Amino acid sequence: MIEPLSTNPDATKRRFLALWFPLLPADRLARDGAAPADIPVAFVEKQRGAMRIVALDRRALSLGLMPGMMLADARAQVPDLAAVDHDPLADDRLLERIADFADRYTPLVAIDSPEGITLDITGAAHLFGGEGGMAADVERRLEGLGLTLRHALADTPQAAQALARFQSAPSADEAMAIRRLPIAALQLEEGAEVALRRAGLKTIGDLAARPTGPIAARFGEEATAALDRLLGRADSRLKPRRPAPALYCERRFAEPIGRTEDALRVIADLAGEAAVVLEERHGGGRRFAARLYRSDGALSDLMVETSLPVRDPAAIERLFRERIDALADPIDPGFGFDMIRLAVPRIERLAPTQLQLEGGAISDDAMAALVDRLSTRLGRGRLRRFAPRDTHLPEQGVLALSAVDAERAEWDKPEPGEPPLRPLHLFDPPQPIDVIADVPDGPPHRFRWRRDHHEVIRCEGPERIAPEWWRRHDRSGLTRDYYRVEDSAGRRFWIFRNGLYGKEQSRPGWYVHGLFA
Repeated sequence: MIEPLSTNPDATKRRFLALWFPLLPADRLARDGAAPADIPVAFVEKQRGAMRIVALDRRALSLGLMPGMMLADARAQVPDLAAVDHDPLADDRLLERIADFADRYTPLVAIDSPEGITLDITGAAHLFGGEGGMAADVERRLEGLGLTLRHALADTPQAAQALARFQSAPSADEAMAIRRLPIAALQLEEGAEVALRRAGLKTIGDLAARPTGPIAARFGEEATAALDRLLGRADSRLKPRRPAPALYCERRFAEPIGRTEDALRVIADLAGEAAVVLEERHGGGRRFAARLYRSDGALSDLMVETSLPVRDPAAIERLFRERIDALADPIDPGFGFDMIRLAVPRIERLAPTQLQLEGGAISDDAMAALVDRLSTRLGRGRLRRFAPRDTHLPEQGVLALSAVDAERAEWDKPEPGEPPLRPLHLFDPPQPIDVIADVPDGPPHRFRWRRDHHEVIRCEGPERIAPEWWRRHDRSGLTRDYYRVEDSAGRRFWIFRNGLYGKEQSRPGWYVHGLFA
């Protein structure tokens, strides 16, 4: 099954599924096996010099305790109340894992911290028999993981979250259910919420029935803006935690598969499905991400990259096989994978290729395939490709980048029949030499390097390279005069005089910077 960016035939009608976890800290403590046995638990933190309750477990809530109470007052009411330090970072990590789990339903998932997650399920509910079937599947799986949740569906993400948090019972009439919500569903500042209630505006319906101008003038524009987003009268798009891929394909299984080899075959099939769409778009992928969903909610992520856009299923499968073979820890299928998704985050144009009938040098595609395999097996940073850099200084004119990241660049080529202007090998740093040359700016006649004397019989130059005065680090640099020289033994050197005689240096130094082949 192939899913492009939008699968909804009516792009103006979007649907959202909100999940709210009212007992998230308590559920996390129970999942970690650290919950005290048979006694109520309160999660506390220090606020304004006093220990206050931030969250409670189910048993504490049933005893009449409420978040916001001081710990001393709560213990006066429930003496055996256990106090646990509130850990919002641990709650956020659990919420991130839940969001990863929810990615099996749609790649458009947003976190509504501190206790909620919203899914854009537009065009995806039919895979589960409708919105009711999808919501039931979500509840079944998450409750099986020990999580307490409430859910709601709506046309806007704000309305879905508000219904999940404040709706006492599901309603068949979504619009009326939204209007019955309390003003707290707007999530305004405490002062604005209190002012609205004192003015007799206790529900969303009360506020929606009033003209927006007086409401904004009296209670602030944020009140009317929040109301418009809740009712869908203003733009209220979901901001997913990860950008949606340009293309993704997925396969669901009635019975989980438990072998890595079977998962690889499914990835190859999905790559074939994606290749059809990529060919229609005249493009290829530079990055392919496979996500394997275990039936117990755990995930395994695999990613491969290519130096050129590709869409060949065999090449993609080979790279994933290389990636799995290079893993330090083998993939653990647990009780099996019940879904596999292959995503192409970005599509780039792939030009048609023509085979060379006469043979000859290795083709760009073959070289790119070799680079991809070596980078996948050895690591993306172990294989490097040189790229030109726009600079005057020869030693800074080349960048060594990751072979799969570097863009293909054209290098300057010498004129036909002319020797190269730059040597293949540069010394870093340039090595000092003793030179006999005409003063003030004449060419070298002989020089001594590494205790050997070299008699210059041919010389080309000078090629003057000025410092990059516009760069702060090079404002005090010296002018260089470069010469291509050949000695009596036929060896060719690239040497330079560092500084202008009498202007920049009283006695300019000489250096050998490179060797020609």
